[in-house]
Amino acid sequence: MLKAGIFQSNGAGLRPAERLSGLAEAIAGQQLDLVVCPELFMSGYNVGNDLHDLAEPADGPFTQSVTELARQTGTAICYGYPERDGETVYNSALVVSGAGTMLANHRKLAIPPGFEQNFFAPGDQLTSFELGGMKCALVICYDVEFPETVRAACMFGAEVLIAPTALGAQWDQVAHRVVPARAFENGCYALYANHAGSEGDITYAGASCIVGPDGRDVARADDQPQLITAALEASRVAAARQRLPYFADLVALRPKLA
Repeated sequence: MLKAGIFQSNGAGLRPAERLSGLAEAIAGQQLDLVVCPELFMSGYNVGNDLHDLAEPADGPFTQSVTELARQTGTAICYGYPERDGETVYNSALVVSGAGTMLANHRKLAIPPGFEQNFFAPGDQLTSFELGGMKCALVICYDVEFPETVRAACMFGAEVLIAPTALGAQWDQVAHRVVPARAFENGCYALYANHAGSEGDITYAGASCIVGPDGRDVARADDQPQLITAALEASRVAAARQRLPYFADLVALRPKLA
């Protein structure tokens, strides 16, 4: 069993140290195995040139601070940040274990229309890691809206889909319909971590959720800053995939689709 949480943080007006302080306060005493923070949690999402000004390498100062918090709490921490690699900046999400080791670093694959295309280069590979005996796939926001991406990750063994996001209120159907569909059609857990409040001209949808492999909510936030938690069980994934063997039946269907 994996005790997981989502920290739906306030999106606006905070510097990196303040964001980390809010996370530390939220998870204190919770004894979580994993907490997931939103897309570009470190910098904020709708912050213009701050995305480049605050960008740092995967082993940069913010990661070192997160690593220390992870060690203190024994909690693996997943968070979004602008990653600088030479002259290139990626919209990335990094996972640090409760022992303080880096488990994964994912670069957003699909850059949506809008300002992100002015700041970020796309990543080029799926990302997975193991935690608490479960295999996790890491994607970011728009990545989850492509069924092919999630299906590929799950066919490689992912049981838990982790998706930091920065979802505006006008797109709330993604949180309420698309993410549960991804969980159902792949028989996996989905952890979708959004911001709350407003940032510049964006009002966030909130609605962070932990969805079970049956496509039903296990925990869901409203539109306010908060921590939601749930226990993830590998047996529920196995049962869902046995009841609806989509992967096996997809393979059987391929010759008919050719």
